[in-house]
Amino acid sequence: MRDRSDLRSGGGKANEEKAQRYLRAYKGQMDYEGKRQERTTTQTPGTGGMTQGLSIQQDRQRQIGDEQRRSKEMRPEMEDNIYDIYD
Repeated sequence: MRDRSDLRSGGGKANEEKAQRYLRAYKGQMDYEGKRQERTTTQTPGTGGMTQGLSIQQDRQRQIGDEQRRSKEMRPEMEDNIYDIYD
């Protein structure tokens, strides 16, 4: 009964249990980190593998531009008569 009243009134029992859970979790995390295998390869900053992707994208944009220029060249010449209606 005393434990129940301590928990309800926010006594020290609840804080003790919380501290014990925290400590147990902290110790477990430290043990896990201690037993973990070390890295064998170094990691250095670089392009992140985007070098090829950028050149492919540039080639694709260049190709789209070429197609648009070619299609404009094939269109017949037309006069802009829309502006003549206001004269």
